[in-house]
Amino acid sequence: MLLTCLLDTVATTPSQCAVCHDWGTQRVCALCVAQFAPVLPRCGRCAIEVPAGAALCGACLTDPPPFERALAAVDYAHPWDSLITQFKFHSALDLAPPLTRRLLDTFGRSAEPAPALLLPIPLSAARLRERGYNQAWELARRLARVLNCRADASLLLRVKDTPHQLALAPDQRAGNVRTAFAIEPRRRAELSGATVTLVDDVMTTGATVSEAARVLLQAGAARVHVWVVARTPLDDAA
Repeated sequence: MLLTCLLDTVATTPSQCAVCHDWGTQRVCALCVAQFAPVLPRCGRCAIEVPAGAALCGACLTDPPPFERALAAVDYAHPWDSLITQFKFHSALDLAPPLTRRLLDTFGRSAEPAPALLLPIPLSAARLRERGYNQAWELARRLARVLNCRADASLLLRVKDTPHQLALAPDQRAGNVRTAFAIEPRRRAELSGATVTLVDDVMTTGATVSEAARVLLQAGAARVHVWVVARTPLDDAA
């Protein structure tokens, strides 16, 4: 309830819903959220949808990822796939608040501990210059402001410019991001014993967040959690 109140104090000006185009005070209206953001049972480890009552998916039982927990607000499907594409590639920064709100609402329903340190999945310098902003940082900094925790865009670095993961087959994605991340060398001590929450817009196979988590753990982090707005359904991720 507190998280909702904090967000509602920000989004009180008239706005047209990005989905149904009705007018209200939210960029994605309450009716569209109710219709397109159902609460789904998800694997506590990788956030893929699971049968009701299941704590983990089969893949995480047999071959768990390096991150400890994952939280996803919605499936990467209509209308969120289109909204995230606009936000990510077409400078639709007005969509950052409603996407952030989906994460905050999901966190509010969970039993997750409050994050202490949010790290956005970084872009390479070339990709950042091309796009002008990092969509993961736009989410992380808003989350931090509401949750009163720390967000840092310069501790985890992207040191290799790789092709877009979407352009690759699922079995090529882990190799594509291998050695893509590093820790700012002068700041490695800050990770000793830390619990870190990675923030990104979408998780598909989990290759990107897994590689980032591996680097953070090797640098001394005690555990890594992952928050994403959208999780690609299993049939689409394979």
